[in-house]
Amino acid sequence: MKNRNGTPPVLTITAGIFILIGLYLLGGGAWLVALGGSPYYVIAGLAMLVTAGLLFRGRREALWVFAALLIGTMIWAVKEAGFDFWALAPRGDVLVPLGIWLLLPPVTRHLGPAGVAGVLPLRASVVAAIAVVAAALMQDPQDIAGALPQLAANAPTPGDAAAMPDEDWQAYGRTQFGDRFTPLKQITPANVHDLKVAWVFRTGDMKRPDDPGEFTDEVTPIKIRDTVYLCSPHQILFALDAATGKLKWKFDPKIAYNATFQHMTCRGVSYHETQPGAETIDGAQAPIDCPRRIFLPTNDGHLYALDAETGDRCAHFGDNGVIDLQEHMTVKTPGFYEATSPPVVTDKAVIVSGAVMDNYSTHEPSGVTRGFDVYTGQLIWAFDPSNPDPNEMPSETHHFVPNSPNSWIVSSYDPKLNLIYIPMGVQTPDIWGGNRSADAERYASAIVALNADTGKLSWSYQTVHHDLWDMDIPAQPSLVDIRTAGGDIVPALYAPAKTGNIFVLDRRTGTPIVPAPETRVPQGPAPGDHLSPTQPFSELTFRPKNNLTGADMWGGTMFDQLMCRIMFHQLRYEGPFTPPSLQGTLVFPGNLGMFEWGGLAVDPQRQIAIANPIAIPFVSRLIPRGPSNPASPDNSSPSGSETGVQPQFGVPYGVTLNPFLSPLGLPCKKPGWGYMAGIDLATNKIVWMHRNGTIRDSAPIPLPFKVGIPSLGGPLTTAGGVAFLTSTADYYIRAYDVTTGHQLWQDRLPAGGQSTPMSYAVGGRQFIVTADGGHGSFGTKLGDYVVAYALPEAH
Repeated sequence: MKNRNGTPPVLTITAGIFILIGLYLLGGGAWLVALGGSPYYVIAGLAMLVTAGLLFRGRREALWVFAALLIGTMIWAVKEAGFDFWALAPRGDVLVPLGIWLLLPPVTRHLGPAGVAGVLPLRASVVAAIAVVAAALMQDPQDIAGALPQLAANAPTPGDAAAMPDEDWQAYGRTQFGDRFTPLKQITPANVHDLKVAWVFRTGDMKRPDDPGEFTDEVTPIKIRDTVYLCSPHQILFALDAATGKLKWKFDPKIAYNATFQHMTCRGVSYHETQPGAETIDGAQAPIDCPRRIFLPTNDGHLYALDAETGDRCAHFGDNGVIDLQEHMTVKTPGFYEATSPPVVTDKAVIVSGAVMDNYSTHEPSGVTRGFDVYTGQLIWAFDPSNPDPNEMPSETHHFVPNSPNSWIVSSYDPKLNLIYIPMGVQTPDIWGGNRSADAERYASAIVALNADTGKLSWSYQTVHHDLWDMDIPAQPSLVDIRTAGGDIVPALYAPAKTGNIFVLDRRTGTPIVPAPETRVPQGPAPGDHLSPTQPFSELTFRPKNNLTGADMWGGTMFDQLMCRIMFHQLRYEGPFTPPSLQGTLVFPGNLGMFEWGGLAVDPQRQIAIANPIAIPFVSRLIPRGPSNPASPDNSSPSGSETGVQPQFGVPYGVTLNPFLSPLGLPCKKPGWGYMAGIDLATNKIVWMHRNGTIRDSAPIPLPFKVGIPSLGGPLTTAGGVAFLTSTADYYIRAYDVTTGHQLWQDRLPAGGQSTPMSYAVGGRQFIVTADGGHGSFGTKLGDYVVAYALPEAH
């Protein structure tokens, strides 16, 4: 049967599809060429239109033209992407099926007596394309294979962990060295596959209708003796039996929620135990209540001290067990100062920093870090970064400096040096800094080392100068005693940054151990701003070796890949530290960072570290003030999110911040987007790195394709040679061989696991515990689960 013009319907329909695709590729390709991009899509579009014309006329030459297009596409694809399957896929996932369709009898029988010679070129090109795909499936150019060293015979004693029972996990990172390492060895690569759920606890704390989008369960529990302590997003504190997960007691601070809150999260609590000989503190009689106490920070700007045995308030601490962290602040808007991370605790002080409202206005609370008496809650010292005298104490005539840089994540503490190491953020708004003072810039995006008794500065090291990208230090620094080849022990600090750099410093002096030379970066700031001509680039880094190009753009198909290429060439991008612009700037590493608050897991005995870097570009676009972008709030509230439109009241521009996504909502940068990696701390080299995680819970169809997906949270490593991670965008806990990084085991979680797991032992049985409550802005399933894994008791 033929149409009126004599063309069989199958050829008419096929030709019509080719015409639509050809016109799309030709039009989009011409747009791309005009922006300076690849001419491939113009050529492909013309070839598709020629093929369509020949099909419509029933000419077998259509097969030859399409064969030439397919072969040319494969050559171009391999030249651009190498044999990286996921990078190759969108370049051929439309054309190869079309080629196969053209070879089928419903088409070929209408193309004349072509015989073998007529279909051979197309058949050969399809086979060649499939061979290229097969070859790509057999390798991964992004994979780094290697083996980390085994236990060093002369490894230093692991820092402040020596006084802690192996069975405990007494601080956010187990120790205040921030190592996220347990010396327990019961779980090994040989038996980890036998792990089973030992207990599950439900907090009952779920997202409420008026909660912000940044409703996140990021807690890492702690464990002391026979009790596990953890907090939920509304800062409800739970004490659980460590063996069974049964509730012992809970404390609900009933935080006063307000629509101005940007976050609703609690990353953890801190513990203090009265030491022998500590009956007096600075001459004052210590109270007899709460010899063992838990410190709970809250989103409404308070710090509670609670009896670890009962959950009762410690009556002699502050005002019946609580202190107001907004005291002496000039801005006290609810939610503008949020203590989301556990404080550092010494024998004398509980040391607190806090998050401030990001990118809303210049009218913000101070980012001051304060030391309070660990027993009474009395303010001992302050470090206010924007104050010319940062240690000036508040009084009736002096308040903390508004909008000084803050520290929102956990600090580290070395009791031998008595230094606290604070990972600093930047003065908000983050994406424009033309009005920042020299005092506000001095400690921004730096590691600051303070005397823990006095708050006096020991040293500081700035990792980004005049930070306009929110490239702060997002994670607790890890403190490691490194034994050199000559046998000396160097007290080191490893600070993972959003830029992908890991700054390695002597923690006594702040002197770089791994070189971080100042390197020239792109210039040309937005009107009214300025830039640093150079930035420090550590030689231990996960940042990309090369700048992104159009060839790195990705998509589910060649159609959205073309759009991603067009979008890429429309943005300003000259590599790391490309300045914010009205045109729109591609920020890579993105605002989420290659490292976030999860940090590193360090095995101080083997002198190694485990990391989970991510790679998602962002787009920032400055918005000049105008009718739709007023210069000051008009009874509006913050968005409750750190993406989307950010008003930045008080500076000349608002800004939009979003991941760089295709029209289909897929990342425009090719996979991988998330990895597991192993670092040898003796050589400061990345020894292995593998893609990590699948798109099962991110794609419309739950396909378990291992492309390497983002994670938000951190790893745990163990003396048994097994590392754990739960924080990927798919809902799994996974175990890895520490030596090689190969995945050993996984189990399905009931909700998103955007937290860092921990480990402890009770009665000789080792547990792995993870909080799985999801993450609102990360897009994972919300829940209220705490899940403990262990080997069967027969082990």
